[in-house]
Amino acid sequence: MSVYPHPLIAREGWPYLAATVLVALIVALALGTPWSLPFWLLALFVLQFFRDPPRAVPTQAGIVLSPADGRIVKVQATRDPYTDRDAVLISVFMNVFNVHSNRAPVDGFVESVAYQPGTFVNADLDKASTDNERNAMVLRMADGERLTVVQVAGLIARRILCYVKPGDGLQRGQRYGFIRFGSRVDIYLPRNTRPRVAVGDVVYATTTILAELGSMSTG
Repeated sequence: MSVYPHPLIAREGWPYLAATVLVALIVALALGTPWSLPFWLLALFVLQFFRDPPRAVPTQAGIVLSPADGRIVKVQATRDPYTDRDAVLISVFMNVFNVHSNRAPVDGFVESVAYQPGTFVNADLDKASTDNERNAMVLRMADGERLTVVQVAGLIARRILCYVKPGDGLQRGQRYGFIRFGSRVDIYLPRNTRPRVAVGDVVYATTTILAELGSMSTG
């Protein structure tokens, strides 16, 4: 196992945490501690939302790691609209209490990144995958096989952050993006992939193994 280094609090949350703590301090000094309690609670919520703990990275060959924390809401055969081929779709729903940092599920190179504007319906609904704002990243692995990871905005989420571009290399477990507040991540896997999770399972980014890749390419 290896553990990738990074701050315990996601950098995306630093301005929000600083602002809420500052407001709480100002209210406490101006009006007294009791009046500041709601603002301290808000600061605690921001702190837990933007937490980003280090994770041990499994090293077994041929596995796909979860790109996000959350609950499995879909495991099914489908068509990958980004690579136009048959695939296995696994969807992870994140609520506001999950870690919202997104990590690479496999080692590979970024083949494409495509942002699509859209609506903001509840990310737990099936139509969120096709109607909501989303950002799709296609990864090509060393054997030439591809998979697609899609960050999907939710009812509350209004900001998808993706820090990679075509040609970049990613290692499994490496942080590559963030979605603010409730959201969803869809991962389209090669058709011969064997899922190791089921609907309702709770998963954790990097540490949970979502699936095992097949030995034969589907083309």
